[in-house]
Amino acid sequence: MEHIDTIVVGAGVSGLTAARLLQGAGRRVVVLEARDRVGGRVWTDRTGGRVTDLGASWIHGITDSPVAALADAARMRTVEFTVGGYQPDSRPIAYYGPDGQRLSEAETRAFIADIHTVDAALRDAVDASAADASYRDATEVALEAQGWGGERTQRVREYLEHRSEEQYGAWIEDLAAHGLDDDAIDGDEVVFPDGYDGVPLALAAGLDIRLGHVVSHVRWREGGVSVTVGGETLEAATAVVTVPIGVLRSEDLLIEPPLPQPVAGALDRLTMNAFEKVFLRFDTAFWDAHVYAIRQQGPEGRRWHSWYDLTALHGTPTLLTFAAGPTAAEIRRWSTDEVTASVLAQLRRLYGDRVEEPVRVDVTAWQDDPFARGSYAYMTLGSTTADHDDLATPIGGVLHLAGEATWTDDPATVTAALESGRRAAVNILGTDVPVAALWAPG
Repeated sequence: MEHIDTIVVGAGVSGLTAARLLQGAGRRVVVLEARDRVGGRVWTDRTGGRVTDLGASWIHGITDSPVAALADAARMRTVEFTVGGYQPDSRPIAYYGPDGQRLSEAETRAFIADIHTVDAALRDAVDASAADASYRDATEVALEAQGWGGERTQRVREYLEHRSEEQYGAWIEDLAAHGLDDDAIDGDEVVFPDGYDGVPLALAAGLDIRLGHVVSHVRWREGGVSVTVGGETLEAATAVVTVPIGVLRSEDLLIEPPLPQPVAGALDRLTMNAFEKVFLRFDTAFWDAHVYAIRQQGPEGRRWHSWYDLTALHGTPTLLTFAAGPTAAEIRRWSTDEVTASVLAQLRRLYGDRVEEPVRVDVTAWQDDPFARGSYAYMTLGSTTADHDDLATPIGGVLHLAGEATWTDDPATVTAALESGRRAAVNILGTDVPVAALWAPG
């Protein structure tokens, strides 16, 4: 029988990080990946010679970011594209009112000031919220404290709804009150004109990665772990399972004995979101010049409210919008043509006949991906931020869960995936391993 020190399930950034650090420490490691590629939810499509990051796109804050350091070591080109995690004023934004007319500078300043006022009150509202409170509950407390009129309050309420959806792909009433506690950006944000997949490809170099290996069963016991792939069973002293929450919660992967507490409880309170990207490429840029984003207020923005200008990445006029939360569920069975028509209808409200037909549209479908079952995890009602770290509690000294959902400080990011993989390796080795070992020579 093949001798393996550690089996890593999943060749996303988390699994590749754990495998690379363990192998660097002299361990025999095998990575089992269900897909025909590495990267997991970091997926760069190059159809027709165009580079499109269908999964992760941004490094949200490059200051002290290990992902930024790894990308730099791998000599990956970046373009600064700071949108501030759906903040209202991190870069120039064209705001349009419910009537479809662009807000004046004074109106924009007043709206942004209102958001900052509510956000200041929201911190205390979240801290004082009940254990089972939703983000909606907390935001309503902060809004009510202002004593504003109906329309003024409604504009900020909409903004907070959109922020919940765009940050976590969840409707504001389904997200735990503390669900946006990590909503902070440290330093510029960047995107990759040549594709984000350079990060997992750099991590994968030299590893024993077996693609097309769908793991169906993980058994853990004192002293070891067995993993079933098809009709084959592999044995190892330890295992790191990095599949997304959606797969952990499904019947496609059986872990025996069942996960103990606090792991099981944390898993019950975290779930995958509904969050899809829509890329629209055009022959010409018909929208506002010199802005990073376009946002519309009012009922017409319920489905499509924000567009991001990605033209700077490749010189091709491109808008990116998101279908998040209820909208992502709504369009799940729509054709690309139906999605395109719906998006263009809203753009025509703002720009009229200047809106042209796109030359290409890409719509992601992470909800239907059997190896993801969504884009990333979020905290349901009753969850606390501690659930992320609790999910990574070592099991029986042999089984370790890792991935973006298991890292409290910055969940739902590639940084979280990388750091969680490093933590799993550290727990197995019993000694600290600096993250810089990932890109150190040799």
